[in-house]
Amino acid sequence: MNDAVIVEAVRTPIGKGKPGGALAAVHPVQLLAHTLSALIDRSGVDPALVDDVIGGCVDQVGEQAMNTTRNAWLSAGFPESVPATTVDRQCGSSQQAVHFAAQGVISGAYDLVVACGVESMSRVPMWSNVPPGADPFGPGIAARYPDGLVPQGVSAELIAAKWSIDRDQMDAFATTSHQRAARAYADGLFDAELAPVTTGANVVTADESVRPGTTPDVLAGLRPAFADPVFAERFPQIDWSVTAGNSSPINDGASAVLITSSQTAARLGLRPMARLHGFAVTGSDPLLMLTGVIPATEKVLRRAGLRLADVDLFEVNEAFASVVLAWLQETGADPAKVNVNGGAIALGHPLGASGTRLMTTLVHAMRQRGARYALQTMCEAGGLANATILEAV
Repeated sequence: MNDAVIVEAVRTPIGKGKPGGALAAVHPVQLLAHTLSALIDRSGVDPALVDDVIGGCVDQVGEQAMNTTRNAWLSAGFPESVPATTVDRQCGSSQQAVHFAAQGVISGAYDLVVACGVESMSRVPMWSNVPPGADPFGPGIAARYPDGLVPQGVSAELIAAKWSIDRDQMDAFATTSHQRAARAYADGLFDAELAPVTTGANVVTADESVRPGTTPDVLAGLRPAFADPVFAERFPQIDWSVTAGNSSPINDGASAVLITSSQTAARLGLRPMARLHGFAVTGSDPLLMLTGVIPATEKVLRRAGLRLADVDLFEVNEAFASVVLAWLQETGADPAKVNVNGGAIALGHPLGASGTRLMTTLVHAMRQRGARYALQTMCEAGGLANATILEAV
């Protein structure tokens, strides 16, 4: 049976997802096309050899409609003969793209495949794919959950309440994310993964949301972002401590990895960066919604025959500080091994791009730190989570 290895991984810098953001002027198709071009250029492969391109995108509407992955591949000038598809597993869309790509290689259906993702939250705001008055859930969901589901920010508050995570802990965690990201930039640790983007007269070379001067005192001045009298009455246990400062921001960005087998890599003269060692996807309570990273971690370790102590590095998506802090409590993982170059609170969270963004950062960090095993997990709307284990080669 084939294995699956990553032979190249690249991402754009991440811009603030608002008018005037560093990448707001760039069409999402062009943003992904730029990333795909950088991936192919850096790997040196003939793009005609790619069997498929699997991309993640959450809000597939407007400028991100009509199979944005295929449009990006063609926009990059690559062969029309190469197919592409766009998948949606919410925030884990491009991590799921990696799973599909790697599973295709392992099964023998693919020799060489791209997994990627994009989201321009400036140009296609969250919920653009749900027109006013539309009901994406239907009567069955309403009957099963008669009290109603809640926005992700309220889920983050419920997690904080359930795991007794207070505002100070969340603000301290967020501060660490910014400090680690700033230190990684100072040490040049992102240089190998970034593909700078030219927009107009500017060249965007760094993630726009990183704030080196962040401190707990600065964050303490921010108001709760999701306080609502209706939810306050329904959930009196909530202390309303999730803010814009201890949550991921709204962002624009794209990322991509190139996956093949060890045999094909050797034949093409490609150097593997890491082997895709294990995969898992789980469902969990759609009210808490963001806790699936806990069972997903347990499941992927069990499937891989590994213990938590075997893992040298972790990437746990920082959708909200409370999510990672609850995961740390449940798993007992060493915080020093988690998001070592900062996470989404600092670097940003362009939804459909985040799965392969985390993986790009992770494979480069594995090389930099000599890690043998690394684990990535991502919480996803609706009570879902992906988890992936990488192994050094």
